[in-house]
Amino acid sequence: MPRSKKLGWKKNLVSPEEALTKIRPGMTIFIGTGPAAPLTLMKTLLKSDGNNVRDLEFVQLAIQGNVILSVKDLHIQNYRLKTFFSGFVSSKTIKSGLIDLIPAYSSEIPELINKGKIPIDVAFIQITTPDSAGYCSFGVAVDVAREAMNKASLVVGEINSDMPFTYGDTFVSIKDFDLLVHSNKEPFLLERYQVSEQMKKVAENVASVIKDGDCLGFSNGSMFEALVPHLKGKKDLGIHSLYFTDAMAELVKSGAVTNSRKTPFRGKSLTSYAMGSKNLMKWLHRNPLVEFQGTDFVCNPIFIGKIPQFVALYQAEKVDLLGGVAFPLTGSVITGPGEVVDFFQGAEASEEGCTVIGLTSRNLKGESNILFSLMDYPNQLRLRESVYMIATEFGVANLKWKTLRERAQAMIEIAHPNDRQFLMEQAKNKNLLYANQIFISHSTHLYPTHIACNAIFKGGIPIRFRAIKPSDEEQMRRFFYRFSDEAKFYRFFYSVKTMAHDKMQEYVNVDYSKEMSIVGLSGNPGDETIVAEARFVRDDRSYYGEVAFLIDDSLQGIGIGSYILNLLIQMAKEQGLMGLTAEVLSDNLPMKKIFEKANYPMEAQLENGVYSLTMHFNE
Repeated sequence: MPRSKKLGWKKNLVSPEEALTKIRPGMTIFIGTGPAAPLTLMKTLLKSDGNNVRDLEFVQLAIQGNVILSVKDLHIQNYRLKTFFSGFVSSKTIKSGLIDLIPAYSSEIPELINKGKIPIDVAFIQITTPDSAGYCSFGVAVDVAREAMNKASLVVGEINSDMPFTYGDTFVSIKDFDLLVHSNKEPFLLERYQVSEQMKKVAENVASVIKDGDCLGFSNGSMFEALVPHLKGKKDLGIHSLYFTDAMAELVKSGAVTNSRKTPFRGKSLTSYAMGSKNLMKWLHRNPLVEFQGTDFVCNPIFIGKIPQFVALYQAEKVDLLGGVAFPLTGSVITGPGEVVDFFQGAEASEEGCTVIGLTSRNLKGESNILFSLMDYPNQLRLRESVYMIATEFGVANLKWKTLRERAQAMIEIAHPNDRQFLMEQAKNKNLLYANQIFISHSTHLYPTHIACNAIFKGGIPIRFRAIKPSDEEQMRRFFYRFSDEAKFYRFFYSVKTMAHDKMQEYVNVDYSKEMSIVGLSGNPGDETIVAEARFVRDDRSYYGEVAFLIDDSLQGIGIGSYILNLLIQMAKEQGLMGLTAEVLSDNLPMKKIFEKANYPMEAQLENGVYSLTMHFNE
């Protein structure tokens, strides 16, 4: 059938019913995903009882929205659907034979169509109203429409006047369509997600590991909505994402996103789809800040790997103690493992790149989202090696290059406090943790997250402070062995040569009702090293706390000691202590000066070469 050769495109307009007369039984029809879906054509086809629209096969990259209303739509007309990402609908029907799932990486799907591995007879393509030169835009979904059009013998364009005209690899001539129909339906829209208080805290923890200049691979979900307020203060962020959403538009408008540190497409946010509200569609119309390209480009791990500081962000449904991840099965936007693998591989190849998974510790039913093992849980990413960090509302677990035991310990720490003991027992029973691993159950609810903070010291050295965790055992062990014998003697008052597991796990498992330990960390999030530790132990008879310090030799004299002491003072006051005490060797003058600088009344008594220092809060 010849393509239209005239710019008088209205002459080629037909009704949806007339367009369907060109369909024959057994044909394979490509339909766009989400906002690219030609809703008028599909709704008309699914309601048709014509003999020609039988035994049809649909090809769609992902199941999103309500293009195919239900399994009933497929069954009545004996339709079949091929999709690359299984979602809520297909997960129920794959076994029935009505839906075929094609496991594939997102980046390779266009080439599969180009080479005819996925045959296409008909392409239903949604487009914008043509401009004066006769060119349309694919709008907010590049998808693999161009590849499908090139292979199809019949190309039907559904002109939607509500579709925004976008820039990038989106331009298509009206002459490339055999038939045209007018859309009588709005493009698929997605309202913004509601955000729970727990998810707000998850987002805060995720944002804590995102640095200025990071290029973000975003997606759709409540976590991404919750991230925006915490990212608005960042500088020179970039966006390279399969999906572009309302949350991302808000982030761009805030000024946090400049895309100034990535090439190509410097200054532009790169995407294949836009999923969101009417406000987003209006904002995207002829907006040069957003570049739409095909999935073969946006999901290409080689290209992603060339972007420095690329951070792949995803929201999970469930995770396990070893870092396994299962993605959501419900909702109108489905994350497929093929897409995730592409972005994870790119993040791993990126200089200073990383992957971050976020989820709440429990679901709405109060069930733990952190399991000992995912076993046969559906929609899994089976690449534990690629997961750098997992965040819940209780913190961030750094898993990259960690042993299985260290992973399990870190994951238990970010589980809901009421779920930790059960997870600990499961891990012990399976020999994933030591049989004598300490667990202070009543202390799980007392961890002082609010003490976490960042500070810059002399020479521009940044240090992050937080309360110690059981998973710090290996880091603290290395920290201990970095010290000279003299420094160890100052700290412990006797010669300590070794710090075995039994002794060190007692040190890092803190009963926060009786003592407090704060560590200082240096380095980028996810690759930090403990460089300082200070603690006090409560004396319930005197209501004073005894203080001890350890600061890396290379970082002494720049103010870390005074800063961390002030943090201990804050915590001691919150616990109702009357002051702090310390035993300091007479030649340990730096420690004595740290106490003196605190500007609290202090007593100092020297006996047998040891100062007994007492700081009073209420005098």
